[in-house]
Amino acid sequence: MTTRTAAQRRAEARITFQARFADCPTNRLLDRIGEKWVALILKELAEGPRRYGELDRTIAGASQKMLTQTLRRLERDGLLARTVTPAVPVRVDYALTPLGQSLVPVMQAVTRWAEQNIEQIDVARESYDAQQLNL
Repeated sequence: MTTRTAAQRRAEARITFQARFADCPTNRLLDRIGEKWVALILKELAEGPRRYGELDRTIAGASQKMLTQTLRRLERDGLLARTVTPAVPVRVDYALTPLGQSLVPVMQAVTRWAEQNIEQIDVARESYDAQQLNL
């Protein structure tokens, strides 16, 4: 019988936890919707299909590269559909899929909660930070 050290047991427990964490549907979704530009993109597309240029102007803080990468990831996840119309220049439209549309009420609920509670969070953070300075 092989004995393991406490460090080995902790390392094994960490690996097991990380595997469970990576498979957790909630964490996988929160990883995606927690990305910097996702909420803004979903909010814009909730109002209807948008051309790439419209999204680029509306989400002005995102670089073209980041906007494109984020749109591709959302398309890969099945949350939005990309339609290319041959023209000069090429027209690219994005729209929420039914799966993406089903996420809109969830995002709206999170937005409402944040708007109602952000002041309390800010106060709690300030209080905590002040206590840490006094230690």
